[in-house]
Amino acid sequence: MKTELIIRSNSSDIDFALLKDGKLTALNNETNDNKFSVGDIFLAKIGKVLSGLNASFVDVGYEKDGFLHYHDLGAQLKSLTKFIKGVSTGKIKDYTLKNFQLEKDIDKNGSIVDVLKSGQNFLVQIVKEPISTKGPRMSSEISIAGRYLVLVPFSDRVSVSQKILDPLEKERLKRLIKSIKPKGFGVIVRTVAENKKVAELDKDLQNSLERWVVMCKKFKTLKTQDTPTKVLSELNRASSILRDLFNDSFSSIVTNDEILFLEIKEYLQEIAPDKESIVSLYKSQLPIFEKFGIERQIKSSFGRTVSMSKGAYLVIEHTEALHVIDVNSGNRSNKAMSQAETALEVNLIAASEIARQLQLRDMGGIIVVDFIDMHTAEDRQKLYDHLKAEMDFDRTKHKILPPSKFGLVQITRQRVRPELVIKTQESNPSGSGEVEAPIVIIDKIQVELEKLLSVNGQKKISLNVHPFIAAYLTKGFPSIQHRWFTKHKKWIKILPRDAYQYLTFNFTNKEGEILE
Repeated sequence: MKTELIIRSNSSDIDFALLKDGKLTALNNETNDNKFSVGDIFLAKIGKVLSGLNASFVDVGYEKDGFLHYHDLGAQLKSLTKFIKGVSTGKIKDYTLKNFQLEKDIDKNGSIVDVLKSGQNFLVQIVKEPISTKGPRMSSEISIAGRYLVLVPFSDRVSVSQKILDPLEKERLKRLIKSIKPKGFGVIVRTVAENKKVAELDKDLQNSLERWVVMCKKFKTLKTQDTPTKVLSELNRASSILRDLFNDSFSSIVTNDEILFLEIKEYLQEIAPDKESIVSLYKSQLPIFEKFGIERQIKSSFGRTVSMSKGAYLVIEHTEALHVIDVNSGNRSNKAMSQAETALEVNLIAASEIARQLQLRDMGGIIVVDFIDMHTAEDRQKLYDHLKAEMDFDRTKHKILPPSKFGLVQITRQRVRPELVIKTQESNPSGSGEVEAPIVIIDKIQVELEKLLSVNGQKKISLNVHPFIAAYLTKGFPSIQHRWFTKHKKWIKILPRDAYQYLTFNFTNKEGEILE
């Protein structure tokens, strides 16, 4: 698999597009005014403490107070409270915790009113960004993520990612980490740490420890009236994407911003010096997202209807409670296949696209997928296994239930930031109202053409379209028309029709009959 990261920067924000084998799989946006990202740590002020909810509201400077439940406090709450007080008063000057005496764990089934007070200064970390009318979700289980390790203060536990399957490698990593980790800190070993040497792991650990010390120095100088204040920011989006996703499959990283280009090169020098050469600065006049075909993919991927290969398509609806995805085979038919085989084939194609859509749009909460009915348990199992395999690439926590007898699959996916919504509808060039983005018409034509060639086996096919579309298909060399010929070994005649509306098209045979 070939992975590319394309970064578009302008004065107000930065867009990150992740391509796998040329297909858009993730799209992120970082704005200058985003002050509440997942991973940010705040010295906040406790607001109302609600015994009925066993939770507290927390003032972090957002228009809506954050939410902190008792179960998100962490077992070592008393140690954290003691440490904050000691640092603030100047009694604690050694921030490494090697001489810090840990307190007893709090009761798992206790009440929040017993451990927190309104107006108290408190250290919290954002685990869920503000979504809709809700403020950010908080946790006081502080963690500092590095490339290979996650540092957890006030703990002594060492745990290894479950995605590392080799028991010998797990044991090796545990043994190494126990030998290098500082006292008073727990460590979570990330998947990318597999087969890494102790020097690399120790360097990453020391970097995270430095960030912890810098954070402590910052809130030491703060006065009561200065809270709430952000004391540690998550890495910028470019660095955090590389930290979490970078692997040997990355073949290129391209950006149009010189400062960002230098920052990424510097970061890669730290984590993967041998890959520094894959970073390049884009200087062409053509917009970077157009050059790599990202704009077209955005237009075709974010609408209510998403086209897939062989004429199948998805319909994605959003409600307050859940997301609903309907799988449709379209007017596709294959005489060589039975109805059951066709249903399974379309469902497998849809499962791959759904896994991509969930990551691309960052859809969270409950997702219900209405697949085409399958009448055998064997086919339902094939679909379930395929969907799970496709979703394995999704780093966000999720759970998939097997298909029901109605063909419904239920998915829960952790929601940590607002869903990415991009308006793809445009003004209708042929009249009033809005229509699907006109650029998508080319993809629709190609899908329809492939279907006709595979099913009907027609010898001579003509495409009837609006003159503007005809001009676009035939311009340049190789034109789209020439590329069709190279791919299908069949010349598709393109006929401009003045009477056609802008987005109207159809295929005809040599007798002039419309092909369905």
